[in-house]
Amino acid sequence: MSQHKNTNSSKSEADDIIKLLKADHAKVKDLFDEFEELKDKSNSTSKKEKIVKQICEELTLHALAEESIVYPTARETIDDDDLMDEADVEHAGAKELISQLQSMSAEDSHYDAKVTVLREYIEHHVKEEEKNMFPKLTKSEIDRSEMAKEVIHFKEDHKDSGNKASSKKT
Repeated sequence: MSQHKNTNSSKSEADDIIKLLKADHAKVKDLFDEFEELKDKSNSTSKKEKIVKQICEELTLHALAEESIVYPTARETIDDDDLMDEADVEHAGAKELISQLQSMSAEDSHYDAKVTVLREYIEHHVKEEEKNMFPKLTKSEIDRSEMAKEVIHFKEDHKDSGNKASSKKT
């Protein structure tokens, strides 16, 4: 496991893993807000499906990056197994709902309810990360800039492979 030492004090989004992850959180929150605005409107099926598809893609990529890069270092650095175990379980619950939503249509029974529950899961998870995990990471000696770069590259690599995989299916 690579050690991430804090050698860069730059606070720009791309140079700080905390700001990068918070930007992801804000982006998904905005998408959930867009979905909420469409929820009760007629003839919004395709728009809702498009937004939910984007929510699922953003969350999946974010979770994979956290699980591959952020969480292993956080587990080593902040020494709070309960917090990290809870984050793992929250990711698993969200992934299950994401999987269900990806195989559904907006016209299916419980579609809106599943999006609402996913939002609630994510809001709880974000609150836990931002209030408990991120401050501990900030106080640690990780190189937040290097970790941000790793996450950006990871997401670029996996986004490309995800798009190729979905285009092969069609």
